[in-house]
Amino acid sequence: MAVHDRLTTAPGLAPGPGFAHAVTVSGRVAFVSGQVSVDAEGRVVGAGDLAAQTRQALTNMYAVLRELGADWSDVAKLGWYLLDVTQVQTIRDVRDELIRPALGELPNPASTLVQVPALVRPEFLVEVDAVVALPS
Repeated sequence: MAVHDRLTTAPGLAPGPGFAHAVTVSGRVAFVSGQVSVDAEGRVVGAGDLAAQTRQALTNMYAVLRELGADWSDVAKLGWYLLDVTQVQTIRDVRDELIRPALGELPNPASTLVQVPALVRPEFLVEVDAVVALPS
């Protein structure tokens, strides 16, 4: 596996709540474009429902990972773009529902969350991108 270590603590830092502070990798790396809540026909899934949109965006992300020959355990970093960061627990809950089973005892990937005033379409509530350490 190309992901080598997930740093969750360091002197002087509080543990990350649900993410690693850093992830080391080797080999080839893929940068996955932001995924939003659209189905295979380009229709919005879960209008007005952050949990449903997060689930669809991560489902789309997983389709890209599988095409790359990767899995959730190969994700080094997730970047989240959210209209309302007060709803962060919703994306954490869906993330953990979909990703935690594949990680087992591993901590979640490194993560960044940014509140944005808008996404590419007004009906989108969340977008997620990723850096992936591709398996050898």
